[in-house]
Amino acid sequence: MDVGEIAIPTHFWFLISLGLMKDPVTLSTGITYDNNTCPVTNQEFMSFDQILNHALRRMIQDWCVENRSYGIERIPTPRILVIPYEVSRIRERIMGAARRLDEKKCRELVGKIKAWGKEIERNKKCMAENGIGGYLSAVFESFTRSSANEYVEILVEILTVLPWMFPLSEED
Repeated sequence: MDVGEIAIPTHFWFLISLGLMKDPVTLSTGITYDNNTCPVTNQEFMSFDQILNHALRRMIQDWCVENRSYGIERIPTPRILVIPYEVSRIRERIMGAARRLDEKKCRELVGKIKAWGKEIERNKKCMAENGIGGYLSAVFESFTRSSANEYVEILVEILTVLPWMFPLSEED
């Protein structure tokens, strides 16, 4: 059987191209789109109210696996998207660790911020929009006030992440 002869289930179709969805997201309107762009304008959605449709993606992946003998390749699992709530939680945790001058915990949390930023550009944007830059600046200031020489490692780590956050908001 040829790949062209395989019927893609209609629920897995991307309605514009009539191809297989690879990264389905659902908006608060209930409409499911493929990836993070509008199918009509090709512009990126500005709202972070997108919900990754994991159930649909898993069903599509299962269908791909079942049909691999026909040349269908399994779609990859998308990268982790950070949501504002997670940014808020890490801000609270990093500020608490900075107040205690807990360099180890701060390095761990800055490492997590770095990892999120390396995953996908949208994560950097979400973190910047949710004020992580101002918090990192405050953490930097806490450690420099105490002893810049003693806390060089964390200061360097923060400096590697801060450029992602520019321009900082006025309150930062």
